[in-house]
Amino acid sequence: MRNAIVYVDGLNLFYGLRSKGWRRYYWLDMRRLAERLLLPDQTLVAVRYFTARVSAEPDDPLKPHRQNTYLEALATLPGVSLHYGRHLRKRRRCPECGAIWAAYEEKMTDVNIAAALLGDAAEGAFDTAILISADSDLVGPVEMVRRSGKEVAVAFPPARRSYELRHAATATIPIGRGILQQSQLPERIRGSDGPMLERPASWKR
Repeated sequence: MRNAIVYVDGLNLFYGLRSKGWRRYYWLDMRRLAERLLLPDQTLVAVRYFTARVSAEPDDPLKPHRQNTYLEALATLPGVSLHYGRHLRKRRRCPECGAIWAAYEEKMTDVNIAAALLGDAAEGAFDTAILISADSDLVGPVEMVRRSGKEVAVAFPPARRSYELRHAATATIPIGRGILQQSQLPERIRGSDGPMLERPASWKR
C-alpha cells in the first residue's frame, strides 16, 4: 500500500461550495472526504486542514461562531490536524464614489500548505499527496514535490479550477455533489471537551 496525505485549503474549498450555493454541504467530514479521494492501493496517513479564523461582519455576526463549531467538530476526527493562517483587515475605497469599507484578506494559508507539503515530502511521510485547492500559488511546491519522485494529485473544489495546477499535478480529481453528500458529519457530534456540536441551522438547507 502507498501512503497518502491530504492537504485541504479550507477557505478555497468553502468559497467553492458557497459559489455553488451548496451550504448544505459545509458540514463536511474531511476524513471521510479524504478517504473517498484515495485509489484502492492507497492508505490515508493524515489529513491536514488549513484555514484562517474569520471575523464577524455587520450583516453576519454569527459567522465566527459557525466556523468555530465546525473546526471543533473537525478536531474530533482521528488523523485530522488543523493549521491556522490569519485574516488581515484592510480598508477598501470605491474609486467611483469614494466610499470606504473594511475587508479581510487571508494570509499565510498557501505558505503553510507549501511548508507542510515540502516538509512531509522530505521526511518521506507520503508516496502521494492529495491537495484540495485551486490556488495557483501552490504550483511551485507541487512541482518541487513531483521532482522529488512523489506524486501529487489535485482535487478541485466545486466551481474552482486552475490550469497551472492541473498541468503541474500527477492527476486531477473533481469534487462533485455525490462525494460531498457521502462525506457529511453526523448532525450532532460530541466535542473533544464534552459538549455536543450541532450543524448550524443555516447549513441545513
